[in-house]
Amino acid sequence: MTVVPITNGTAPKRESVPHPFDPLTKAEIEAAISVVSKAHGNVVFNVVSLQEPRKAEMTRWLESPSTAPAPARVADVVVIAPGGKVYDGLVDLKEGKITQWDLLDGLQPIITMEELQAVEHICRTDPKVIEQCKISGIAEEDMHKVYCDPWTIGYDERYGSKVRLQQGLMYYRPDVDDCQYQYPLDFCPIFDANKKEIIAIDIPKVRRPLRLEEPVNYTRPAVEKQGGYRTDLKPIHITQPEGVSFKITGREIEWQNWKFHIGFNYREGIVLNNITYNDKGTVRPIFYRLSLVEMVVPYGHPEHPHQRKHAFDLGEYGAGYMTNSLTLGCDCKGSIHYMDAEFPTTAGTIRTIKNAICIHEEDSGLLFKHTDFRDESVTVTRARKLIIQQIFTAANYEYAVQWIFHQDGTIQPEIKLTGILNTYSMLEGEDIGGWGTQVYPGVHAHNHQHLFSLRIDANVDGPKNTVFMVDAVPSDAPVGSPENFYGNAFYAKKTKFTTAKESMTDYNGATVRTWDISNENKLHPYSGKPASYKLISREVPGLLPKEGGLVWKRAGFARHAVHVTKYADDQLWPAGRHVPQTSGDSPAGTILEWIGDGSQNIENEDVVLWHTFGVVHFPAPEDFPVMPVEPITLILKPRNFFTNNPVMDVPPSYSVTPSQVKANAEGERLAVDTTSTLAAPESAACNGCS
Repeated sequence: MTVVPITNGTAPKRESVPHPFDPLTKAEIEAAISVVSKAHGNVVFNVVSLQEPRKAEMTRWLESPSTAPAPARVADVVVIAPGGKVYDGLVDLKEGKITQWDLLDGLQPIITMEELQAVEHICRTDPKVIEQCKISGIAEEDMHKVYCDPWTIGYDERYGSKVRLQQGLMYYRPDVDDCQYQYPLDFCPIFDANKKEIIAIDIPKVRRPLRLEEPVNYTRPAVEKQGGYRTDLKPIHITQPEGVSFKITGREIEWQNWKFHIGFNYREGIVLNNITYNDKGTVRPIFYRLSLVEMVVPYGHPEHPHQRKHAFDLGEYGAGYMTNSLTLGCDCKGSIHYMDAEFPTTAGTIRTIKNAICIHEEDSGLLFKHTDFRDESVTVTRARKLIIQQIFTAANYEYAVQWIFHQDGTIQPEIKLTGILNTYSMLEGEDIGGWGTQVYPGVHAHNHQHLFSLRIDANVDGPKNTVFMVDAVPSDAPVGSPENFYGNAFYAKKTKFTTAKESMTDYNGATVRTWDISNENKLHPYSGKPASYKLISREVPGLLPKEGGLVWKRAGFARHAVHVTKYADDQLWPAGRHVPQTSGDSPAGTILEWIGDGSQNIENEDVVLWHTFGVVHFPAPEDFPVMPVEPITLILKPRNFFTNNPVMDVPPSYSVTPSQVKANAEGERLAVDTTSTLAAPESAACNGCS
């Protein structure tokens, strides 16, 4: 395994001026902080990030980067001033001045990692928390064994949104190496970030004292104590002796006809821009921007205060802020190219996350194959894929976000869930009402969902696109009719969305529903159908919290599988720019406001498709104390886009034609794999592919 710090054998030349899509550099972050500090004194820095260029201006530059003026570099800034006042601002980095500065009313910005880390110490020293720990069975001298997962309070009508709050989910660790989630406590402190103190504690009607069961752990000492690790695993080596097949210039990557820019921000993490495919010399645009923009994790236990457990992990904490520093050979295996991320601290210094993104290739099984049963002539070609990955930790859960690019023009977003279940205490023999599962004695894991929002800024063969819903349905004609005499006819029923209201649709497994993003101005020369990218997504549960409830109001984006809106600058985050402590009573700044009465025309327009997908998790003992990876995947697939199969020029692993077979020829071997070996030497060779 190797790190790939260079490109195609030569170090990439970095331009003195960043690409307009590049995240702010360390120097730019420092410059923005300096400008704000001079103007507004002692403030807490919450966000200093790139305000992405206005699309019209950026498009002109992309069309002619050598002649069109580059968009201005602008810092998007959020600060908290003394007294808890929150300001949104913009800083023109070239001019070195603030161009916008707005005081927010009743809105709380994202919770930073530093804010989260401050809560645990205060909980351990607060007299009210110590008292509750004693009631739970913890001695005061053991308060150093008490832990706290700080969460935003979500929304609590007792406090509203003008006071910045967090709630503490409490746990105990008998030993520092124990899994804290095995020892949950039954009370929940509320932390005031401005006062830096605990202002209240939510106590359940039924108390559940701490249960000190025998620990179950997944760490090395615990596994070795239980008999040790498996000894029958042989090494698998992934090597690319001639280097990688991708080329990186700055933050732009080229691979197998693909070219796109890799961005990264505090909130979404990976952002992909200007995605194009070189189709036999013609560079064809596909998507202007792709990213994961929001998620909600509603928990299904009705007892107070569990209704507050419905984390918007991107909008409330930030996938970028929570991202891991990835490790070679562990998080990423093979020949790896890394990209770092830089963010401000609340004090105005710089925090660097090394290896925030890893980029690598993997074998992807068969690309295509056909064997002629008449003479066993065969062509078999193996595929590879390019993976752009980040992993972020949201308290107990890990989310590995992968953007997978395939040689045939397919893009496959995939999310892998792992980490540890969020847990709550329970009494011995307690009836937990079907709202969860006892995954270990005294450990109650609540039912929950993970619902993600994918933002697809379409640019399929140009900016004017239309979205269709596609259902597989039988013919309307009855059996015995001239149109369907034998009753076997079926077809793809396409429903065009002309308004935003029409686009608000849900998944239907009975019709294997998909959605086409189409350019009706570009028709295929054979099929006569518009050039399209098809959204194929089958892990699409509906939002289970009921209509009118707190989660339903706050997570408007999750009410449907698909929404389509006409593009507008800064309409990036469907749950709102500032998510913590919103009630959902107002649609301001959310996708609900952007859709409005639904009359907005979206036919043959610059459109954005918003897709909600995910999983319903009914916990089981197999998920504890650490959860095996559960993948969630979908694909964006070209349809009527290419003239024919676009990967016939990928070298085959083995190919022999019928004429070669007939001539009794050995067969032409092209790009034959020379690294694979027979697992058992006595087994037969595989028709020349060894």
